Amino acid sequence: MKESNITEYIKNVLGNLPEDWIKLTTHRLDIYNEELAKTEFLHQFESMYANQNSERSDLKKLPTAYDYIRLGHPLSSVLEWGIAKSNNIKPESVISFSSRTMPVLAVLRKNLFDKKNTRIAYTDKLPDCYDFQALKQVYGYQFELVQVENKKDFTEFDGSTIFISSDEKLFDLDLNSNTDFMVSLHSELGSVLVVNGEKNEEYVSDIQHVRRRETVAMTPADCFELLQDLTGSSINNHLADDNKSNKSKVKELVKDITATSSKVLLGSCGLSIQYAIMMGLIEEAIEQHPGKNVKIIVPPNCYGGTNDQARRVAACLENVEILDLPVDGNNDMVQSTDKVLDQVAQENAVPYIIAEIPTNPRVEVPDLDPLREVLSKPRNTDSGEIAIDPVFILDQTFCPNVQFCGENGILSSIRTISYVSGSKFPSGGRCTAGYCVANKKAEALMGNIEKHLILCDNEATALQVEILSEQLPSMNQRIKDAYKNAREFVNFIETTLPEAKINFVSEELAEQDFTPSVFSLDLPTKGKTAEEREAYKRELNHKLIDMMITRIPNESKYCVSYGQLKGCYWTIPATSTQGTTKEDDKDYIARVSASPDLDLELHKQVFADFVEKIK
Repeated sequence: MKESNITEYIKNVLGNLPEDWIKLTTHRLDIYNEELAKTEFLHQFESMYANQNSERSDLKKLPTAYDYIRLGHPLSSVLEWGIAKSNNIKPESVISFSSRTMPVLAVLRKNLFDKKNTRIAYTDKLPDCYDFQALKQVYGYQFELVQVENKKDFTEFDGSTIFISSDEKLFDLDLNSNTDFMVSLHSELGSVLVVNGEKNEEYVSDIQHVRRRETVAMTPADCFELLQDLTGSSINNHLADDNKSNKSKVKELVKDITATSSKVLLGSCGLSIQYAIMMGLIEEAIEQHPGKNVKIIVPPNCYGGTNDQARRVAACLENVEILDLPVDGNNDMVQSTDKVLDQVAQENAVPYIIAEIPTNPRVEVPDLDPLREVLSKPRNTDSGEIAIDPVFILDQTFCPNVQFCGENGILSSIRTISYVSGSKFPSGGRCTAGYCVANKKAEALMGNIEKHLILCDNEATALQVEILSEQLPSMNQRIKDAYKNAREFVNFIETTLPEAKINFVSEELAEQDFTPSVFSLDLPTKGKTAEEREAYKRELNHKLIDMMITRIPNESKYCVSYGQLKGCYWTIPATSTQGTTKEDDKDYIARVSASPDLDLELHKQVFADFVEKIK
């Protein structure tokens, strides 16, 4: 009876689904409490269930489950809640993934640190993406692999048992006490992980962090389809009808935009692509430079996901180390790169550099000619051998129109891999998919990167590819139009509040096609001590954002997005995109991103009113 009630209620919810639950990739931070991610949403959703209330207007009012659908979203929360509620387990013990392998990797990662044995059991043949040899040789994971007739065929084990299956009845699970983690595979949709028993609850936060940094939650459209299937609703298939054709179209569009001829890889998000790059290059180092250490060189205050993921990769492998690359503010990227590459050369190690151009959130572009010279400069080890040349891994999400990797691109003489978060300009904020390409000098690296994208089952979904095929043709024009709005807004702010410090590209850089539509705003402050001045500035940031989203609710949002099709998004990097960055490296400033379609005059007027209030 209980399962029937839950099924019927979810059916009603699906019938009254708010449009944003499927279409948005980012949600409003002003109705989001990160410490209560998912739980606050589910607490109020549970109250609606108790009252059998599935009204669309009330569903719309629910607080944000997660600020970004890569981490989870309303529909993934409903899916996980429904499975948990039907089986009398806690909702946090059910975690959905777009990937069919990453839940297994998440458990293996924690057991690596806990020095705990792992047994992986399965019944039917596993998908080809399961490359157990690479998991041992490249990722450093250790485990025992067994094939069984069913999940009751194995006994107690000194460690964790992961059971992988593709025929589970998720609303009526039969969990074996000898199974610590059950992974239910769904061919085109991803997987659902169930953490079994109180003794394994400590795994939940670590598994969720893998979903946050190395992959994505099951996407809204795919959660919707799985929920329809579980509740016996009529299937409304959101998968693209012609994925092969769309994928070919997207790859050709990316080649044209980037002026490259290498493989084009499409991932479920920017960090999925970055993770494949990281692990693919580590395998490259194992093959080409056996026994040598790998140095991942990364700016300490770059986008939090990039920073955190790189450090998480290094933490798993004894021969991989992180070196900081200071790039913003008083630090010069060229000088920092020269210094750190000299250090790596002396140690005869393998250098992989990750950098954002322009930087986030300070929107700085280094002097590119000297950077190219520094990256291509011959170096020698302490013993006089020729040092290994670096691979430059470029996050150009803020300027995907710049052809860094083209035959005549500024970085054509250095092994360069470029990647972009597709949730920004490529999709106009409509999906999270990302892509990467290589220049001619780095083309040979793409095979291993593709291998690990497939191993992690982190390729873009069919719907994501379909959205990219629709949005990429207009991307460069949208970038130009959004830049014009951002430049006009910056000019207005400089005139209206000259005491503010604005980080934005110069007009000279814009003439070289560096036309981001995001800028950061360091508001003027006051106070007798440094602490007072910092506190006043932080309060002012919130006052400005609150005023904007209150006065212009249809366009201004408190979100972490960028490259959206309409409106103006505001965030404070230190409390959003730099969430896991070291405190001393965080930026407590306002980051503003303009779109090609917004009421700029109204935004100017509200900003002018804000200035009047603080004078």
